[in-house]
Formats: sequence, C-alpha cells, structure tokens
Amino acid sequence: MTEFLDLPPLTAARFAAIEDRVAALLRTRNDVVVMQGEALLPLEAAVRGAAHPGSTALNIVTGPYGQTFGGWLRDGGAKVVDLAVPFDTAVTAEQVDQALRDRPETDFVSLVHAEAATGNTNPVAAIAAVVREHGALLMLDAVASVAAEPLLTDAWGVDLCVVGGQKAMGGPAGVSAVAVSPRAWERIAANPAAPRRSYLSLLDWRERWTAAGRTVLPHAPAQLEMLALEACLDRIDAEGLDGVLARHRAAATALRAGVLALGTLTPYVRRAEDAAPVATTLRTPPGLDAAALAADVLRADPGVPVQAAGGALAGEVLRVNHYGPAAAPETVRRTLAALATALRGRGLPADTAAAGITG
Repeated sequence: MTEFLDLPPLTAARFAAIEDRVAALLRTRNDVVVMQGEALLPLEAAVRGAAHPGSTALNIVTGPYGQTFGGWLRDGGAKVVDLAVPFDTAVTAEQVDQALRDRPETDFVSLVHAEAATGNTNPVAAIAAVVREHGALLMLDAVASVAAEPLLTDAWGVDLCVVGGQKAMGGPAGVSAVAVSPRAWERIAANPAAPRRSYLSLLDWRERWTAAGRTVLPHAPAQLEMLALEACLDRIDAEGLDGVLARHRAAATALRAGVLALGTLTPYVRRAEDAAPVATTLRTPPGLDAAALAADVLRADPGVPVQAAGGALAGEVLRVNHYGPAAAPETVRRTLAALATALRGRGLPADTAAAGITG
C-alpha cells in the first residue's frame, strides 16, 4: 500500500503527454484539456462557456443528458430549441437539418453520441455534416461512445468533444477531458458570461496551461486518477482501438440476439442500428416491474452488470452495461443465463436453447 502513498509529483510534461494520448484517441489536433472530475464537469464547463446570452441553441434530446444540457443552456442565457425524439430511437440528420432551417439564427448545437441510460446512439457523422453546413458550433457528449464506436472529432467537425474514462475506456470515473476547436475557443472568449476564476472555466485552463506552453501545471494533479487514465490508454493501445471497438459491438450484438431468442423481454431501442454498443436496454412485459426483475437477476448472479433504468423508465426497462472489461462473451453468457433464471422463477418462458446457453 505504501507505494501508492509515496508517488513522486506528476510533472507537467507527463500530464501533457497524457493529454496528447487522449487527443490521439479522439482523432483530433485540437487542444485537449484533461479535467479532474467526473465528465459532468467538462460538459457543464463547455455548455456554460459557449452559451451566450441571447444566442440560439439547438439542444437535441435523445435521453436524460440532453435534458440536462437544455437546463444549463437556459441558465447561460441562450434561447433554447429542444429537438426531442422518443428515447427508444435515434435522431436523424434530416430532423436536425429541418430544425436548423426552421431557426436559421441557431449558432450552437448540443448532442449526445451514445446514451447509456437509454441504450441508443445517434449518427454523429451525418448530423455533424448538417451542423457544419449551417455554420453552427457542435458540442458532443462522447462519454459513453469513446472507445466503443468510431469517434472522428476533426474529420466530423466537432467543436467541443467531451469524454470520460469510466465506460468503454475501462478507466477511472474521476477524470475526464474536452477537446476544444479554435472556433470554440473564439466563441468562449467572446462570451461575457463565460465562467472565469472557476473550476468551470475553460478560459482559465487556456490562459494558464494550453496557451502558456503546458510547462507549469496550474494545480496539483490527482495522481492516482491520472495514472489510472494512463493505464487504460496503455490497455487500449495494446489491444488496438479497432479491436476494442469490435469487442464492444460484438457484445452488444450478441446480447440483443440472445434476448430476442430467450423471449419475454424485448429490446427497448427498436432498431438494431440505433442501439449503443455500451449498454443494452430491455423492455419488460406489462405487469413485470423492472426493478423487481433486476433484483431477481442479481440474486441469480450478483456479478452481472444489470440494473433497472432510471427516471421515467424505471418501472419498465432493464439496463445491461457491457462496456470496458464487461464487453466480453462471458458477460453476455452470464447475463443471459441470469435473465433466464429470473424469468423462469416468475413462471415466464425463457428459451435457453434458442439463446445458445444451457439451463
């Protein structure tokens, strides 16, 4: 234990090197700021920095995080237009294009790539092309999608791209990052309401760190979180990013197919192409409480990553988190087996032979 108590200080050079590795993962040459806190920190910092009083923002809502962004944008003085779609679907580029045509003054768009809470994912490449053609800035919440599906920050033209280490990257929850394009820096610098002298201030980071040559850290880094982030980047490099992406997609595909074969439960996200590779959400039949079924599943196998959904979906939707190390065939097999045991325990059918599991 003492080796974790006697760590030498993390140098500015090492901190900058970790930022550069995150930038490589995001496929960006933009500035990347690694922040010590859960990903809500850079998400709020990005929104509050870019939300100009009197500006118009298109807030795309495909799950609970989109709802959160709308509140922050309004707090920042922006006029907010919510483009909301059912949580069991994805938004389309055509819907975004029409919303921008309806409000041509829109200069900021916020979008979640993958919503782990609802199990859906959005076609960012096509949406980003529409936003870029319109001339607006795009902020992307890629916390659940990074290392689970392609993320091409510069090629797509994403201006603010926020990621966290705790999901598909298989790293710590206490460290996150945001990539900031030159256009986004200009917008934040021109915003009189942008936070300053605050942990939410991206401008403070730029002034004291990125624009100052990254030679003197403006704070004392949380070493364990930074070293954990470095370690998960090492694992991704060792496996190869393409391999990590393929592993997540394979787990999601196998679990969805297995659930359909079991019967009784159905995927909450209706179309397979709209389903996120990090989490599969399952709709329970009428009269079967999702939280009660989740408890049964965990009694059958406490090690499976199953929980009831939150908020309005809590009573009817189960969530299976297959990200990071859990994106593996063994996780899928154990989850299907535990679901089958729980369903049969309630007198409901579960076709384990069709699902390819024993029992």
